[in-house]
Amino acid sequence: MSLETRIADLESRLAFQDDTIQALNDVLVEQQRVVDRLQLQLAALAKRQEELLSQYGPGDDEAPPPHY
Repeated sequence: MSLETRIADLESRLAFQDDTIQALNDVLVEQQRVVDRLQLQLAALAKRQEELLSQYGPGDDEAPPPHY
């Protein structure tokens, strides 16, 4: 195998690796956006739950069932 053929093969592999790295980076960026959005939603839900608990109380005012 000649030196030119080997260099051309390496350049071809490098180009494919660059494309693969870019595709993986794009997926990673999109996944980070999704994770960020989910974290915001989770924080909003936790805040809403705390508001509801403070509004309605913990529910300890109920008497125990008669079988106790």
